Amino acid sequence: MKLNYNSLQTEDYQAINKELERKDSLEVLKWAYNSFGDKLVYSCSFGAEGMVLIDLISKVKKDATIVFLDTDFHFKETYELIDKVKARYPSLNIELAKPEITPEQQAEKHGDRLWERDPDACCNVRKLVPLQRELDKYNAWISGLRREQSPTRVNTQFVNQDNRFKSIKVCPLIHWTEEEIWMYIKLHKLPYNDLHDKSYPSIGCEYCTKPVAEGGDPRSGRWANSEKTECGLHK
Repeated sequence: MKLNYNSLQTEDYQAINKELERKDSLEVLKWAYNSFGDKLVYSCSFGAEGMVLIDLISKVKKDATIVFLDTDFHFKETYELIDKVKARYPSLNIELAKPEITPEQQAEKHGDRLWERDPDACCNVRKLVPLQRELDKYNAWISGLRREQSPTRVNTQFVNQDNRFKSIKVCPLIHWTEEEIWMYIKLHKLPYNDLHDKSYPSIGCEYCTKPVAEGGDPRSGRWANSEKTECGLHK
């Protein structure tokens, strides 16, 4: 029987993470696909961590499903990268999940430039609701969260109870440093978003992502000039 959110208790997560604590990322992915099979999906933003995870996943399950939350507001470089990934990994099933309303419909309903006036509301419409719709099809999902990324992520485990989406969240890269991510990308000659070479360490929607000064917090360019630090997917 495949694992699911309703069948696991807190002690089960503790036991699973105890079992996996000395495993590497590839072994964690193998455990995840063995445990969830086709009921496991990778929600990928196509950042640097995403390139590493896609490559690792391709070694474990060549026809894995990858979902990208296409908010309609991404940089052209992000869409160009997705095309490169599709060409490099033709067996992967890469899907673009769209919001239920277009940018024009959003402006009519909520007013112009919602991302400036209420970024949480914009993220809800264009990210959280679409992801919930996608995750309802699966028992678990993969995320590229790393502990060193921000204070809100330091306690992330390999396998996490995701009460926000009533799912199980698998995070194979929790121990990786940014340096290790980029070493892997360079070593394996993986494609990556050109914006990373232009002072964009973390890349989201075009309207809400700014370049970061050298030495600055890698996530300080996300929702700059506001107190928002997360889109809500990982709260």
